[in-house]
Amino acid sequence: MRIIFWGTPEYSVKSLEVLKKSNHEIIAVITQPDKKRSRGNKLIASPVKQYANEKSIPVFTPEIINDNIQFISKLKDLSCDLFIVIAYGKILPKAILDIPKYKAWNAHASLLPRWRGAAPIQWSILEGDEFTGVGIMKMEEGLDTGDVLVEKQIKIAHTENLKTLTKKLSDLSSELFISAISEIEKNKNGDINQLLIKQTDLQRELKYARMINKSDYIINWDNTSISIYRKINALYPRASTTFKKKNLKIIKIKILTTDVMYKNQYKLLSNKYKPGFILGVIENEGIVISTKTDPILILEGKLEGKNISSQNQLIQQLNPIVGEKFSD
Repeated sequence: MRIIFWGTPEYSVKSLEVLKKSNHEIIAVITQPDKKRSRGNKLIASPVKQYANEKSIPVFTPEIINDNIQFISKLKDLSCDLFIVIAYGKILPKAILDIPKYKAWNAHASLLPRWRGAAPIQWSILEGDEFTGVGIMKMEEGLDTGDVLVEKQIKIAHTENLKTLTKKLSDLSSELFISAISEIEKNKNGDINQLLIKQTDLQRELKYARMINKSDYIINWDNTSISIYRKINALYPRASTTFKKKNLKIIKIKILTTDVMYKNQYKLLSNKYKPGFILGVIENEGIVISTKTDPILILEGKLEGKNISSQNQLIQQLNPIVGEKFSD
């Protein structure tokens, strides 16, 4: 198969790498234009572009794709069999989707139709989903509305965070693309549509994974301990609070149930305190904070202007006082 690959972030690179090593031909890569991604205001190429350049794959970075006659003409001239799309960053119009001989196929990191949209991995953790997965779907103009060709689900571990789950789903996407292309090849003289499953037949709740905004990262100590735990994992490593008027990113926590040994082993204040107060400081472990339900133990954090720290180093940096309000 002659393939044009569409993708932008690190998440997409694994699929490009696997396809490049397969018996298929990557004739071009389409990715987002270089952006200022660091403090030095230097233009930085996307991870997908960097990989493509290393492998001498032609790269296109159009600013605009809708009604871009010159770009569309170039795509047609390339005479590709297939578009493979993963986290490109823009919705492709029908004029582009109809170009390849065997159409355009997207890997979406959820069990569709649950978590259509921009941030499916984050929302699956935020909502406490037991399972997630990847579906390879035939693309159409709607947002993640296409019929599914192949799909695989995985269990979300209790300790899973955005980084670890993203890695698993990136690897799974690359695996499923190979399976999907194999199915398309086997049926290229027939009707691949007969193998597709409509999302309405998957009997799952339709939910939208809206983009994460700045306010989502702020920890509300009035929430339950499990909600706070999920937020810290889902938005890893950027969930934050304020401490002594400085931003404090909370990287890792543990929930302390009300009957655990901590109350007996350490001198902790009663959890009858309002949420957001310091209940105790545990040497070699961290800082205990009250929530709406069970207290949580902060194991790792990053104070504004400092490196990530944990255990005694974190305690020394913050110098918390038992009984005081933790967050400003």
